[in-house]
Amino acid sequence: MYSLTPGYRVPALQRGLSPVETLLTKANAGVGSAVLMSAMLTPPPIWTFGAVGATAALLNLAPGPRSVARWAAVGYRRLRERTAPAAMTTQEGVTTTWALYPEHGTMQDPQLRAAWHDAFSRALTFAGDQARTAGIQVHVTHHARVGEYTEHAQTLSVHVPKGIVGQPARVVETLAHEFAGLGVLTPVEPEPVPAVLDRGPGWVGLEGDRYAATARITGWPDETDGDLMPKLLLGQGAERSLSVLYRPLPTGQSRRAAKWQIAADEAFTLDKVKADAHDRANTRTHGALVQGATLVDIDAYLTVWGDSPEAVTDARWQASLMADRHRIRLDWLPGQQHRAHVMTTPHGASTRKGAIL
Repeated sequence: MYSLTPGYRVPALQRGLSPVETLLTKANAGVGSAVLMSAMLTPPPIWTFGAVGATAALLNLAPGPRSVARWAAVGYRRLRERTAPAAMTTQEGVTTTWALYPEHGTMQDPQLRAAWHDAFSRALTFAGDQARTAGIQVHVTHHARVGEYTEHAQTLSVHVPKGIVGQPARVVETLAHEFAGLGVLTPVEPEPVPAVLDRGPGWVGLEGDRYAATARITGWPDETDGDLMPKLLLGQGAERSLSVLYRPLPTGQSRRAAKWQIAADEAFTLDKVKADAHDRANTRTHGALVQGATLVDIDAYLTVWGDSPEAVTDARWQASLMADRHRIRLDWLPGQQHRAHVMTTPHGASTRKGAIL
């Protein structure tokens, strides 16, 4: 199981453009090519070059963790929305959620954890091949609730969009049988998304006198060996939620994506060291695809909880210190906290890519 981004092995994170931005980038490249071609016959107005360049800059220049266009979209969304809209989590299709109970001690034991990840990778490959096009989403959440003792709960959700397959219920039942090898699966009905009652700098107040701050996990080093959950949740003594949203590609689409990714690296990467790094990553990806693996687009989120704004701010600070210590990068999503907290609930399974910019 490999990410679409070269240079990162699973667990890895796809931080590429959204589908809309990809389409606009391709359209802008086509317009720019047409302008250059027409310049050989009749020089176009000078403003056309400026328009093409400005559009490319808006879509691709990234001051910080997102492009200029995404910063503008985040600002507009912050002014327009005060809470997470219902359309964010009510996409048409079939969504099923199970409570997942792996064998006790699975995440603490390196060998059991590696075997669990291998089985989950095979399940994602199987899920991606259930449709001709990408669209099936697998969402896993882990929650650590601190009381007299720390209680851990896991959920696994599958979302099959409308129209991607003829019989989505059949796909869900097939995937349930595949995921049953990971542990005990129990169907559950997710609790409603808590409403946002208050907002502050980097946190939101939810109903029930709960405060939350959510970050997107933008990367962690290969040497963590898949032990992100033990580092973030187990033995921390803090109330946190961790979620990962997987979008597996079908085998054929994975091979085409890898082919074009390798071609783009060879054509547009001028830095020799970076090109060599991409070449090594592409070699590993090629070997994985030969062995039957698939490419997976991954988004991961971490939510910290508190009983007051001061408590959640301190929890956020402690999480940042812990992430720095383990070389994990967190993006606290300014201006999107009213949406981001949804991603660490089972309702995040049905969100579209780009719901969190």
